[in-house]
Order: sequence, then structure tokens, then C-alpha cells
Amino acid sequence: MTDAHNVIATLDRWLAQGWLAPLDRAFAGFLREQDADCPDELLWAGALVSRQFGRGDICLDLARLSHNPEQVLALSDAAALADLPCLDTQQWRAVLSTSVLVEHGDGAAPLVLEGDKLYLRRFWRCQQTVYRQIQRRLQPVHDNLPDKVATAVHSLFAGNSENPDWQKIACVLALRARFAIITGGPGTGKTTTLTRLLSLLVQRALDSGQHPPAIALAAPTGKAAARVSASITSALARLDASDAVKTHLPRQASTLHRLLGSQPDARRFRHHAGQRLVTDIVIVDEASMIDLEMMAALLDALPDAAQLILLGDKDQLASVEPGSVMGELCAGAERAAYDAASRAWIARYTGTVLPAPADEGSPVNQQTVMLRHSHRFGADSGIGQLATAVNQGDAARACQLLADQAQHADLTHLILHDAADNRLKTLIRQDQPDRPGYGGYRAIIQNQRPKAEENPAAWAQSVLASFDRFRILCAVRQGDWGVESLNRLIERWLFPQARPGIWYEGRPVMVTRNDYNLNLMNGDIGITLRDGASRLRVVFPGDDGLRWLSPMRLADVETAYAMTVHKSQGSEFDHVALILPTAPNPLLTRELVYTGITRARHRFTLITANPSSLAAAITTSGHNV
Repeated sequence: MTDAHNVIATLDRWLAQGWLAPLDRAFAGFLREQDADCPDELLWAGALVSRQFGRGDICLDLARLSHNPEQVLALSDAAALADLPCLDTQQWRAVLSTSVLVEHGDGAAPLVLEGDKLYLRRFWRCQQTVYRQIQRRLQPVHDNLPDKVATAVHSLFAGNSENPDWQKIACVLALRARFAIITGGPGTGKTTTLTRLLSLLVQRALDSGQHPPAIALAAPTGKAAARVSASITSALARLDASDAVKTHLPRQASTLHRLLGSQPDARRFRHHAGQRLVTDIVIVDEASMIDLEMMAALLDALPDAAQLILLGDKDQLASVEPGSVMGELCAGAERAAYDAASRAWIARYTGTVLPAPADEGSPVNQQTVMLRHSHRFGADSGIGQLATAVNQGDAARACQLLADQAQHADLTHLILHDAADNRLKTLIRQDQPDRPGYGGYRAIIQNQRPKAEENPAAWAQSVLASFDRFRILCAVRQGDWGVESLNRLIERWLFPQARPGIWYEGRPVMVTRNDYNLNLMNGDIGITLRDGASRLRVVFPGDDGLRWLSPMRLADVETAYAMTVHKSQGSEFDHVALILPTAPNPLLTRELVYTGITRARHRFTLITANPSSLAAAITTSGHNV
């Protein structure tokens, strides 16, 4: 072993090179303070597990680290890789097991070694909480369905022509246990399925003489919650159910933070294992955005008898925070590997006889249904086919689709070597009915302004609607092709008189932190306009109409012509332009590209400077460990 001072000096060099974050280096120092005689390899392991946490992984996979450190750490610098201890998996496990700072289960040590994976204690506990709580809810709690409910199942889905009818199967599986997952791509009917399921749950309670269940509807972000609320309201209008049932169905979603009761300057929520939520059913939409710590907090706060229903697209980007919970829970969902008991239940209440799988799925798989038929994208949709190719890791097919723009008019691929390219400027400023850019909302601001005596609400609403038809999505924040640079460039193109950092009419802004006093959530977007008194106000859409707020009241906002793909989750636009950076980047993954594509309703434009960046992203999976 080398001298511990030399290890610390090497970690300091990693910090200076940007290979470690200050927190990673500090954690290694903390370990050394706790045990001055700890092995050098432990200091490395501590710094690296902290580094992985910063990249969104909940653990350090020692087996993968031994075999392919470049891929695990996303480091290509030969000098950095040469610094790492040269140990195989067994040697890593042996040396870590000798330290008092590492334990193999419950305890107080800062690190936990479980098999070949090394965890920070806090995230190991979160993982145990999620596993334990979900396992408790998976056991069927109903042996049969009341006749009225069984009849209502067939009635609600009588108009469906798909075979198998996965929406119907999702409902009957969710009716037998206290946990269910409904996953599927955009337009597969997740919200429609949910409203029908909730009507069945309410009807079952009413028919048995019980109080209707208390139902909480939530989403990870304010933007997602607003979209869920709108989608639920629309789906309820089409729901074939009695008014007695509809009265008890939720229409308004909240953020998970608000549901659990976030407290200023505290990690702990108001609702937890010692003070549970008062609810019978919790539904979380856009569940792919939930990180491990939030999922653990939610499950801890659920009453033992409450039911949890998760909805989302398992193939979308995982949360920015550590832990790809939805992706892990849905592993194998596409195989529909139901056991004999699940297949018998499905056959009994849907009439569908599913074939026996070669291998039965996990207990979670028995309560998971993947919706497969897209009602948004037809068979000839270029966007739909492109999303499928990317999701399947078929880079050649994706490139072929983008190249054949004569066949797929909804797809465009621009190869630009410079962000100042006039083709990008034209794309941004255009205003065509089938190819919207930002020219439309700018024209409404400049040419359709109401007279001083007229109410500006309708005008403002049309500005917001026009702006939301188009969006620039980026993989990264910094660099020539990042959010910050592009926002400055687009600002100059659209409003050349604007000065950076100064409020001006037309400036779109995104809220970057929840503000419960103003009822603004992280991800909410407003546009700066002049009100009837010619005062600058930022206009936000709301459930009760438009809200006109002084810019001086908005502390945490940023210009929002361009936004990251992560920030776009939970949103949809008529036209999306996705810009991929030139240089390789750990953020550039299949899930990022898929998520960007599926934000588009009618038209998708891919912009790359390096033609190979798309193929590289498609062949790289980025689900967090």
C-alpha cells in the first residue's frame, strides 16, 4: 500500500483536474479522520462512491469498476485511470470488509457493502425502505371482484379494439393489490386507463356500503402536476361513469413535496412513518422522475392499508437525483411474464388468455402492465418510428428515418457546425402553421396588442399558447450548444434591443425553485408582457386564469427559450428541436434522446454538429444504478 498522504495528494490532483467534486474529496477526508489507519483503497472507494452519487448512481459497482473503469466512471483520461487501485472484485471486497467504516447491513458505519456494490449508508437505507414497503403491498388483498365491478370493467373497455387489451388488464391487476404500475410511451392511454381504474375503485367502495376512498393525485414537479391535472380533467369529461362516482374522483394534482409537506430548511417532510398521510389511494404520474430518496419518503408516509399506483414511461430519463426507481421496478415489463395466478386473474376478469412465459417475472412484474398501442402516433408517423428505434437501441434505423425526410415529413435533421448558422436562426424565427418557431408568439406581442381600454387577458393567453407550440431542448447547460449560450443567442435574434439581465417585453422565464407563497412550482413558465397600464408583468397560466406578477417578486427564474431535456419532462410541444453537443458527454444517452423526441406532438427536428453523436447516444444507456 502507498502512504495515505500520497493518496490524499492524488485525490487533490483529481479535484484540481475536475475528475472529483469538492464533496467527493471531502468525504474521503472524512473517512480518514474517522479511521487514520483505514486502507488507501477505502479512501479511493469513498471518493468514487461519492462521485457516482453526484452522477446519479446510488452505489459503486465494484465488479464493473474492476472490468471497465472507463465506462463506469465516464472517464477517458489515461492519467486518471492509471491512478486507480488495480484490484479485482474479490480484492475490493476483501480490503473493504476489513474496515470499521464499512458494514454489510444495518449499523452506523458510513458505507455499506452488499454483494459487489458499495453504498453510502443513507441511500442503502432508502433502497431497503423502498424494497420492504413495496414487497408488503404486492400481495393480493382481494380473492374476487364484486359482480357489479366485473360488469363495469367490461362496459368501460367495450370500445377498445386492441387484443390483448392492456388497458383493461392494467385495471383488473390494480384491483387486486395495494400496488400497481402502469407504464407506456406517449399516447398509450395511461391517463384514460387511470380514470377508469379510479372509477372502478370508487364504485367498489360505494357498492359495498363503504365511504368513497380518499384519493391523492401527485407528480414530481409543478409543471408535471399542472399537466396531469389538465389531462385528468379532460379524461374525466369522456369517462362513462355515474355522477355519484365522478364526484369522488380527483381533478387537481399536487407536487410530491406539497403532498408530503416539505418544510423550509429541513430534509424531513411533515408526513413520515410516525405521521402518515390521511389517504386511501395515492397516484403518482410521471413516476420516472422520482428519485430513490423521494420514493422512500413517499412509501414511509403511506398508511399500511393505502394503495399506491405509479404511472409513467419507464424508458424516459430518470430523475436528476440518484436512483432510477421506475426503470428498476419496470425491468422486464415488456415481457408480460405473469405467473399462473396472475394469468388466471386476468383471464377471469378480462377474458384474455395470455400465454405462459418461458420464465415468470418478479413479484413486481405481477402488478406491472406496459401499454403498447400509441393513440398519438400512427403507424406512418416518423416521430413514433424514430422513438421506437431509439428506444430499441437501433442507431442505424434511427439515422435512416432522419435521412428519409421525403417519406417522413414530420422529421428534420440539420447538421450545423456553428450555433450562429443562419439555418438555426431561420428555424427559431419562423412562423408556419405546420412548422412553428418563436416567430408566432413574437408577432402576436408586436402586432396584436389590445387597445388600452381592452382587457389584455385573451391577448396574453394567445401569446402563451403560441410560445408553447415550440421549444428548443438541449442535452447540456454549458457550451456552445448548451442552454445558457443558446438562450443569449436566441434573445439577440428575437429581441435585438434587449440587454442581458434586464427585463423586457417578450422575455420567457422558467421558475427554478418552488415558491409556495406565489404558488409557482419549479418548471413553471411565464412570459413578460405589458399590462393595461403598460407595466411589465410576468404572466403565468393558472387553474383560475392568468396571473400577472411583478418581475421584482420573482427571485428564482431564468430565461427559457431553450431548456434541458430533463426540465422538459411532463411537457409536450407541437414542434421540438433537440440539439446534441459536439463533444462526448455522460448526459448524452438513449433515454435523453428518446425523452426529447417524445416531447414532440407533430414535428421533430434534430440538430447536431457531429453526425456521429446521435448514434453514440443511442448506443449508451443512462439509467442510474
